[in-house]
Amino acid sequence: MLHMQNTKGRIMLDTPGFVEITPTADIDVARHGNRAKCLQRLIRMELPVPQTVALPFDTVRKIADGQMPDLATLIGLFDGEPQLLSVRSSSQASDWGGPGAVLNIGMNDDAHAWLFRSVGKAVADRIYLRFIRSFAIDVMRLDEEPFAEAETPARALQTYEDELDEPFPQAITDQLAAVLRSMARAWEGTSARLLRQAQGAPADAGLGLVVQRMAQGMGPGQSGAGVVQFIDPATGDPQVTGRYLGQAMGRDALRDRDHALYLTRDPRGPSLQDLLPEVYAELLDAGARCRRRLREEMQIEFTIDQGRLAILDAVRCPRETRASVAVATALARDGIIPRSEALLRVAPGALSHLLHRQIDPQAKRKVLARGIAASPGAAGGRIVFDSAAAQASLSRDEPCILVRRETSPDDVRGMHASDAVLTERGGSTSHAAVIARGLGLPCVTGAVGLKISFKKRRIFLPDGTSLREGDELTIDGSSGEVLAGIVPTHEPALDGAFGDLMAWSDAVRDIGVRANADTVADATLSRTFGVDGIGLCRTEHMFFDSGRLTVMREMIFAESAPDRAAALERLLPMQRDDFTELFRLMSGLPVCIRLLDPPLHEFLPQESHGIQALAEALDRPLSEVRSRIAAMQEYNPMLGMRGVRLGIALPEIYEMQARAIFEAAVAALASGHEITPEIMIPLVTARREVELVKRRIDAVATAVRQETGTEFEYRLGVMVETPRAALRAGEIAEMAAFLSFGTNDLTQMTYGLSRDDAGRFMSAYVNEGVYPEDPFGTLDVDGVGELLLLGASRGRTARPDVTLALCGEHGGNPESISFCRLAGFDYVSCSPFRVPVAKLAAAQATLLAQAQTEAGRGEVAD
Repeated sequence: MLHMQNTKGRIMLDTPGFVEITPTADIDVARHGNRAKCLQRLIRMELPVPQTVALPFDTVRKIADGQMPDLATLIGLFDGEPQLLSVRSSSQASDWGGPGAVLNIGMNDDAHAWLFRSVGKAVADRIYLRFIRSFAIDVMRLDEEPFAEAETPARALQTYEDELDEPFPQAITDQLAAVLRSMARAWEGTSARLLRQAQGAPADAGLGLVVQRMAQGMGPGQSGAGVVQFIDPATGDPQVTGRYLGQAMGRDALRDRDHALYLTRDPRGPSLQDLLPEVYAELLDAGARCRRRLREEMQIEFTIDQGRLAILDAVRCPRETRASVAVATALARDGIIPRSEALLRVAPGALSHLLHRQIDPQAKRKVLARGIAASPGAAGGRIVFDSAAAQASLSRDEPCILVRRETSPDDVRGMHASDAVLTERGGSTSHAAVIARGLGLPCVTGAVGLKISFKKRRIFLPDGTSLREGDELTIDGSSGEVLAGIVPTHEPALDGAFGDLMAWSDAVRDIGVRANADTVADATLSRTFGVDGIGLCRTEHMFFDSGRLTVMREMIFAESAPDRAAALERLLPMQRDDFTELFRLMSGLPVCIRLLDPPLHEFLPQESHGIQALAEALDRPLSEVRSRIAAMQEYNPMLGMRGVRLGIALPEIYEMQARAIFEAAVAALASGHEITPEIMIPLVTARREVELVKRRIDAVATAVRQETGTEFEYRLGVMVETPRAALRAGEIAEMAAFLSFGTNDLTQMTYGLSRDDAGRFMSAYVNEGVYPEDPFGTLDVDGVGELLLLGASRGRTARPDVTLALCGEHGGNPESISFCRLAGFDYVSCSPFRVPVAKLAAAQATLLAQAQTEAGRGEVAD
């Protein structure tokens, strides 16, 4: 059945299979796609858009199944001679892609003759030859090589017939049917489906198609085609960029930059502004109108036909992350969009690209190996295999890449001295990944096929070649690639737009964001990003300075409590000074300090030269040192003598740390700073553990108050890292002011997986659908999430004022933040460089929840 509508005195046909795009036509993004809707908006702005017809998703699906719409009626909508058409894809979201455009459909012998008479043989031949090649290669999937050799339309027509054993189709209906069928089936192909699903498209995403009258850019007078945008794609600053090419079509100007003209006046060569100032002014006006009406910076594809402008298409301007932030905030500052929409337009994860150096997009890169993109950013340097070599490189001011099979706490010194980290093993939450993110170092873990020989001081690559210590590498922690040599990078850029985005996020979000900060440098950076405090200070990292490590090892080797106390007495002022500086820096904000967590053997050397040096430092026989180190090894250190078990078995360690915290608080208060320290007990499984440690810490607090004559407050809480602690959170909360869920270990223990080894098989598990995502990268809301909900509910029931937090690496994950907000958590804590990501994600979660609430109220009112 045909439906008729009158537009500007012309009768238009609207069939169930397609509709002409007019200002009043029923065009919907969800049915016709983004491009079709955008073209309608351009038409409503009265911009010079050629006549266009939209085919909805359902029609395109039917075409893929062999059901063609009434093409004679569709073609009959287009007036004039010759009838030359183009077809472009129109997916629901521009990021989902689609088949490439096909131009000049309808070009045949008759059209060639008409063009010959009107624009000359040379132009007619170019248009016809180009269409034959495009139809043969892109539509009929014939080999490109034979057609590259055909230099005339007649030769190309003969080649087509030779290749396909049938003549080139002359009827426009046959050509259009073949094009529509090819594009519809290409969208349904496996590769296209996987590509768009990687961009977030659902498996059943539809494709629309738009059929448009050709506006020829190949003809007499000033004719050509070009592309223009009105911002710098790297920075987002206002800037007219693009190219124009005479006697061209589509995006030829971008492919033939040697002959294309600049758009604005440029000393390097002629420009469209000089050649056709009126058309240039029309383009500027179109860009400004698009910005106001479409509320976006658009890239416009245009054609000039004998001096007349035609706008063929407008798409969201391609841009880098910095430009995305700049555009969103500029639109908000100009009142074109509200600030809330600006916040929602920027993907939180993309902010990582602003905070770290990135590989120059124009740089050549040779990929040597690939692994897990564990910490974003890029850096190049010479290969080193241990901390000593890294520190030596630092002393020479020479960039270096620390390469390890996997890292341990003993490697932290080397990581501090390195520019990037590469490990043979591990995953996104392995020790190397967590520490690298905290330090802001690029890191690639679990490099596939890479083998490290510390004995030979060489890296063996997947292709059989090898690299020696001192050779140069570049690590791209954003892509997970290991690159040959030193590859050029871009420096991070935090400008006013970034500051606006963070300020607007703070004004909106209703869940706190703290930082995991172990050093003064971490805390300084965190304060720069405007955190709500420190949610996790891992005290063990303070002991890996070379001067402190020796004292720590003396304490570990002490054979009696008095000897141990003497070593701890030397460590006390070091810890106190660290905490004092942290408290002064974070004045007015909470600082949560986790007591010593790792097993003591992690502070001991494992390699022969380190053991030899330790024996000399302790003035003990080498055999005795080796024997003691061997005796302290554990079969499963993650579940061994660590965390609160250390505090109960060797209480003097936690007592020293508590005293250092309280004396630092007294010093900070004396200098006029506001501080209420928070002390966190790690790896708790039972209420009794908390009671034992709390009693000793309270006693230390009382002693320090009496000794200094200063009153101070502190809060004592626990880190919920074991399933049992989550299940018994009610009774534990009775002794704790806060419950901070450490989802790194909680995920390991819930799954029975080692985060350092899971990378070996996790890809297979995700690909086979065993897990929807890597649970160490994205919080498992069904399993681990249920433990969080149970722990939070039972903790709040027992103690309504208990503070709930998440301090694992999931704290910087947008989906996890949304979950924590819904679960009623007070804050999340993540590494400093993930704080901006977390703040924006928290603001977005709040805005989306508010929108859902408003929608619910509307439904109730209806």
